Amino acid sequence: MKSWLTVLLAGLLLPLAQAQMAGPALTAFSSATGGQPPPPWRVVGVPGGKIPLTRYALVELDGRKVLRVEALKSYGNLVHDLAPAVPEAGLRLRWRWRLDEPLRGADLRRREGDDSPLKVCALFDMPLAGLGLIERNLLRLARAASGEQLPSATLCYVWDGTLAPGTLLPNAYSARVRFIVLDSGEQGLGQWVAHSRDLGADFRRAFGEESDTVPPLQAVLVGADADNTAGRSLGHVGDVTLSP
Repeated sequence: MKSWLTVLLAGLLLPLAQAQMAGPALTAFSSATGGQPPPPWRVVGVPGGKIPLTRYALVELDGRKVLRVEALKSYGNLVHDLAPAVPEAGLRLRWRWRLDEPLRGADLRRREGDDSPLKVCALFDMPLAGLGLIERNLLRLARAASGEQLPSATLCYVWDGTLAPGTLLPNAYSARVRFIVLDSGEQGLGQWVAHSRDLGADFRRAFGEESDTVPPLQAVLVGADADNTAGRSLGHVGDVTLSP
């Protein structure tokens, strides 16, 4: 089971000291020449390797090269770091995904069910002054323990098994992570679903009570996890892009 510190160190890990910094554009999965995600995409797991990594690979599907995401009692995110910059007004995060095998038993409202078969997240560097005293100290402790500038606000778009589309809720371990449910249930299994999200508007909806402005965007990640439910899921994600 993941503790709040594990969530910050693993799920939201942003090792800027080691990362290959990228420009504002996200490297397309379809540009890969082999079966592995192209740099600077990289897999980040739980420190110490105590939990198996979620598996990421590039495959041909419906005539296009896409990312295959398989979680099997596992945890791990595919992270793409960005040169920190305040998102321009109207900046949109776009992608398409397809869930082929759902993750049963997940419940984002409870720690023991804190898993998701597909997620795309935006990581922001929000000023610590906007956080409550306890959360501010916890984040400082996590940053000191990791030696990294961990993100202070993470917005994750998820495909959930039961929660209604549009649901907004905090992570069961840390309020530094907020979820927005985009797709729900199993009716759309095996079908591509496209999304285009206004990052500024969604950030203000999720974190507006803590910040009057949209902070710098530091990274984007794609992920799936099934360590708490000890389950399995399979999905695919097309190219993820940032554009007005």
